[in-house]
Amino acid sequence: MKKVFLLLLTFCSVLTINAQYTDIINSKRPGFSESPYSIGTDVFQFETGLFYRDSDDDAYLAKTKSVGGELFFRYGKFFERLEMNAKIAYQNDDVNNLFGDKINNYGISELTIGAKYLIYQQEYTDKSKEIRSWKRRMAFDKKRLIPSVGIYAGLNTDFLGEDYKDDGMSYKAAILLQNDFSERLVLLTNLIADKISSDNEFYSHIITMTYAINEQWSFFIENQGNYRDTASPEFHFGTGAAYLYSKNLQFDASVRTNLFDDYTFVYGALGVAWRLDKHSDEIINKSSPRGQMMKKKRKKKFLFF
Repeated sequence: MKKVFLLLLTFCSVLTINAQYTDIINSKRPGFSESPYSIGTDVFQFETGLFYRDSDDDAYLAKTKSVGGELFFRYGKFFERLEMNAKIAYQNDDVNNLFGDKINNYGISELTIGAKYLIYQQEYTDKSKEIRSWKRRMAFDKKRLIPSVGIYAGLNTDFLGEDYKDDGMSYKAAILLQNDFSERLVLLTNLIADKISSDNEFYSHIITMTYAINEQWSFFIENQGNYRDTASPEFHFGTGAAYLYSKNLQFDASVRTNLFDDYTFVYGALGVAWRLDKHSDEIINKSSPRGQMMKKKRKKKFLFF
């Protein structure tokens, strides 16, 4: 499972005492949450996809169908724990209200730049060297309950299409948590404050459980909650899968929806993540779930041959 820390979903990274580089791509897609780990220095990564959304909002008496694309660019420089990134999204909305009006909105709907930094990396006990007690070797490491911690800070720019302009630039901040419960199972928790300093400020949480089935396939389930002062909380549920084609290329697909009577939507996305790897550090101590699986597999093969 060294190939993609799923999804998000694909989320785990490789580290030394202060390094996070993995020899396989570590993609944020297809989930919405983000790992506290960076992609490593001198790595350029492009994560892009197409999405479709069909929503029905009783509060605004409108039905909206949206199609669009997004690009998430990630770059590691200066420190292994630091990553700089930018996200841009373009979409086209067809809005139909109950009065018979039809409205078409289109343009850049999001342009955000930011950076994240790993401030605490949890280290786990290497039980592969425990040969005296099978029970101790198989026992759950309680340190896995304590997550690795990262922080994110970003700027929502106002370089948007006329139909999507807000009330100027605003800020975004997040706390990023990751628990590696096993070599296959990872939990991500994001606590986010968005549109800070604007009239549309809101808070959200994203909780994602990722499981690596094998070296190529992984899937996730995700819950997102948005909280605003002027509206009831919105809760979304999503799932999807990622396929690792090569160490630098991943494909993904996902769907999501909610369970409310006054507001419903269906969202689907297809995407790809590609990495240009210029990293020079060859030391790898901690890898993604897939990476650990592949490492064990190679070890076994080496012993036999």
